[in-house]
Amino acid sequence: MSIVALTGCDGSGKSTLQADLVAQLRVLGPTEALYLGQSSGRIGEWIATLPVIGPAMNRYLVGKSDKVHDRPSAPPGNVTALAIYLLSRWRAHKFARMLAMASRGVLVVTDRYPQSEKAGFNFDGPQLAKTEGGNWWVRRLRASERRLYEWMATSIPMLVIRLNVDAETAHARKPDHKLASLREKIAGWPHLKFNGAPILDLDARDEASAVLSSSLHAIRAALQASPARASAA
Repeated sequence: MSIVALTGCDGSGKSTLQADLVAQLRVLGPTEALYLGQSSGRIGEWIATLPVIGPAMNRYLVGKSDKVHDRPSAPPGNVTALAIYLLSRWRAHKFARMLAMASRGVLVVTDRYPQSEKAGFNFDGPQLAKTEGGNWWVRRLRASERRLYEWMATSIPMLVIRLNVDAETAHARKPDHKLASLREKIAGWPHLKFNGAPILDLDARDEASAVLSSSLHAIRAALQASPARASAA
């Protein structure tokens, strides 16, 4: 599949690298960028702009989200579970859009990529799978969310570029993120296999030009090995 997935902790430079790669790769053929995160932060920012009820609603949702992260194994309430599930459905919708783009011969460079190996939105995995128990509604949503991620994981990217960074550097770049949360993410990312996809590990602390050059070299090699894109490369 003509898909390059950029993964790694917040603050590792995925968005910057994505923009640079798309600009460079468009000379080889149709290339598009796509964000495959669950978008809760962006949705929250939009909610906060709503008149009158926006700020209060955003604070409510942020509070619910913090409770899920602070008590990861406790089953969420019905409303929280539904909100989490809908975020996963939205991610699956974007994933289907990505597959349609790739099927048309577009090279898609994604910021993040869903996986089913490790639970939690911190790792682009199923969030409800971090919890245990709950009523029939919560258990049903958890099982359905798990199937969504298992389905997405079956589509293996042509190349995964994993940007590795230390917690202090990531926090300096993303001071609004909790340092403890960044450390948890950084500890978990190296163990993900993305269903056997080829993985290029890069040090995100290197010069941006060096990271871009290494990424382009690996992508061009992957394109040459891909029958669908070999002629374009």
